[in-house]
Amino acid sequence: MWQIVEHRSIAGTCRKLPVQVVKKYELWKDIVFRHGPDKLRDFSGFHDEQLKGEREGQRSSRLNIKYRLIYKVEKDVVKVSVIDINAHKY
Repeated sequence: MWQIVEHRSIAGTCRKLPVQVVKKYELWKDIVFRHGPDKLRDFSGFHDEQLKGEREGQRSSRLNIKYRLIYKVEKDVVKVSVIDINAHKY
């Protein structure tokens, strides 16, 4: 099982998000907790991908067309750190 560590601002962010986005985030956490972040690739709806540029070393998963989740995997301690949930700017 994986440990999921949320940034201290995530709880406040979730209170402001649409209910559907929070439910998808809870599903994301359940999948990662039980199977690890590699399992997200089996679900095309998350469109899990590695980021580039100033966010190099971090990954992103889509929660819907507008919102994405930014996280970082630390395999040496089996930990996933949720950094941010934000409205993606296209």
